Amino acid sequence: MTLPVTVADVHQMTPDVKQFRLVAEDHTFEYEPGQHTHIHFEQDGEEVERPYTAACLPGTGQIVMAIKRYDDGTASVWMHERTPGDEIEINEVDGDLYVRDLDRDAVFVATGTGITPIYPMLKQYAREGEGNAHLVFGERDEDHLIFRESLDQLNAEHDHVDVDYVLSKADDDWPGREGHVQDHLPDALERVAIDEAAVYVCGVPEMVVETEELFVDAGVDEERVYTEGWEADAAGE
Repeated sequence: MTLPVTVADVHQMTPDVKQFRLVAEDHTFEYEPGQHTHIHFEQDGEEVERPYTAACLPGTGQIVMAIKRYDDGTASVWMHERTPGDEIEINEVDGDLYVRDLDRDAVFVATGTGITPIYPMLKQYAREGEGNAHLVFGERDEDHLIFRESLDQLNAEHDHVDVDYVLSKADDDWPGREGHVQDHLPDALERVAIDEAAVYVCGVPEMVVETEELFVDAGVDEERVYTEGWEADAAGE
């Protein structure tokens, strides 16, 4: 069963990512931050269904999605053509990626649009978490860092939250970390008790697999490493 929502507004976040605010009438979205919905539409006589994360906190009649456009994609191109007032069919929000323990130190690792579930999870932890949290977010360059202003604000306002960016194609004047997120794990995590922390990872499968192995080798119980990945080309279908 699907739920109709209306596009309230659209915001260009980065050169290839748009943010969509979707509003449901007489409905409150209840879910765990980090979980996702599915959008449904028909194209060329076929039903299309794709998952997208609710990149906001629950408890309201709206959800926010940050969607990257892939030129050869189906759903991403269709979504980037939506404008305010359009109606979309979606499912209730559900999924397996969410914060399991707010009393335990937490590590969040994301690349690209993998930040979309991680951002609301970090936001929840900033408000409710009892330990220390550290996000390591990898992207190509500064222009493509999604939610950067909001992440910087979380970092500035909450003493128990740290945010690190890692750029693979940084400009010469970039003062931060360079390369891939795996190059900086787990050494970058100064205030987190690695062997006791929960680890949440989202991004392309190669990064997810390598990151999980790094943390398990560092002493994290593999049952406390929660991951979600996708094939880079499949994400744009």
